[in-house]
Amino acid sequence: MLTSLTIKNYALIDQLQVNFTNGLTIITGETGAGKSILLGGLSLILGKRADLSSVKDPSEKCIIEATFDIANYNLKSLFKTEDLDYEPLTIIRREILSSGKSRAFINDTPVNLDSLQILGERLLDIHSQHQTLQLTNDDFQFQVIDALAENGELLQTFSNDLSLFKSLQSELKSLQKQKAEAIKEQDYNSFLLNELEGAKLVVGELEALEEEYETLNNIEDIKEKLTHSHQLLSNDEVGVLTNLTEIKNQLSKLSNYTQAYKDIYDRLNSSLIELNDIFVDLENLQEQLEADPNRLEVVNTKLQVLHNLMLKHSVNDEAELIAIREELSKKVSDSELLDDQISKIEIEINAKEQQLNTNSKAIHDNRVRVIPNLIEQLEELLTILGMPNAKFRVELTFGNAFYSNGKDELAFLFSANKGGNFNELKKAASGGELSRIMLAIKSILSKYIQLPTIMFDEIDTGVSGEISNKMANIMQQMSKSMQVFTITHLPQIAAKGDTHYKVFKEDIDEVTQTQLKKLNPEERIVEIAQMLGGVDMSTSAIAHAKQLLN
Repeated sequence: MLTSLTIKNYALIDQLQVNFTNGLTIITGETGAGKSILLGGLSLILGKRADLSSVKDPSEKCIIEATFDIANYNLKSLFKTEDLDYEPLTIIRREILSSGKSRAFINDTPVNLDSLQILGERLLDIHSQHQTLQLTNDDFQFQVIDALAENGELLQTFSNDLSLFKSLQSELKSLQKQKAEAIKEQDYNSFLLNELEGAKLVVGELEALEEEYETLNNIEDIKEKLTHSHQLLSNDEVGVLTNLTEIKNQLSKLSNYTQAYKDIYDRLNSSLIELNDIFVDLENLQEQLEADPNRLEVVNTKLQVLHNLMLKHSVNDEAELIAIREELSKKVSDSELLDDQISKIEIEINAKEQQLNTNSKAIHDNRVRVIPNLIEQLEELLTILGMPNAKFRVELTFGNAFYSNGKDELAFLFSANKGGNFNELKKAASGGELSRIMLAIKSILSKYIQLPTIMFDEIDTGVSGEISNKMANIMQQMSKSMQVFTITHLPQIAAKGDTHYKVFKEDIDEVTQTQLKKLNPEERIVEIAQMLGGVDMSTSAIAHAKQLLN
């Protein structure tokens, strides 16, 4: 419920602060006094776009702030979805800056207008004779029927299942697309994979093969140079080993004289040992060398295969080729697994579809069960409201397609006159009739669900005194379970309120300002008497006012 409203620097309002209570609150005032200004300010709280022209003093900031008690509204999940801090007493604030830009806050958290509208429509419903399009909307009509049918939990389950069902369908579509693409690529990927697997790739193999190829391809030249080197080392007369051995013998005789001679001897001895090892290695290398044309051809072929594959796949070594091979292997394997995945999801979709069909049938049956009761209550209330010939027909068809709230298709038909044809509400009912129908529907809904605060804006226009009294009784009954505001020009309705506010203009420092004042019992008598008989109140008007209030 709306507990307080503060307006600063808006239209003809300099500053206004008012607290509200539960029950039926009446707002009255002469035409042009500023009731529309009050509604305009509340509309900004609901997310309406701001207009700098509505700011009283453009050089100052305009602020409109409303506090709502939402403890009984079950809005925690909505706050979580919108990433807002939940507070049982929630404050909504709009600011219009001198630049023309506006800002919105919920519990001091900046929000965009979309979030404000989502929350606002759950907190406050401003209803006038010219705002009855909601009544002709299928979603609203379903909401009415579902409230009576107590379909809340079923609809929530259905909504969750439908979301999962659509998600599975989307996943299936994606997998089927992958499958189609995989079929196109399957042969080529398999060919590439077989080619890479046939190459029997090993990390480091390329370098080894290239070394082996160089050896086999140049074996005669290598043999010649190894043999010549071996001879230079081993020749009995001029060989390096022979001469070094002789030098070693000579130096060994000097090594006992000084440390310098001994160091030279040791260094030469070390070199001789190393050369002897080299001599042995040269012999071994010569023995290992053997021309092998067949092996050369094998190595050359394998190198060509590797180089061709690297060129084909634009890589630099066999390690990258192996990575491509693994990727191709996964693609081929994944393609083979797609059929299993598709089959599994199809089974899940079929199971979820059965659940949806079961729930939507239960929702449908509940709706069918309560429609006669809804029609009976509507026609009874409209008879009270001066429409004794009003008749409704609700056609509910269980269809094939899944909608957001089941599988039903709804036709809400109305006839205003006895013997008249049934037609859609928006075609069959006048503005005044739609207004009374909306009042009747909101009255019925208030018995079944927690409605937001509702503000009726002169929906009693053109209504007789007798009917207005009955309208007031309905609003009064509604106010027992919710907060109801009504802006009215009719004394019969004004007298039914638990609280009464008057909107009026006054000149302060030669500036006209709109004010909102809570009336005490004596002031209420005066206000209602003036509504009955004008400014020059008669004794009978005052007596009548007291009678209405009692």
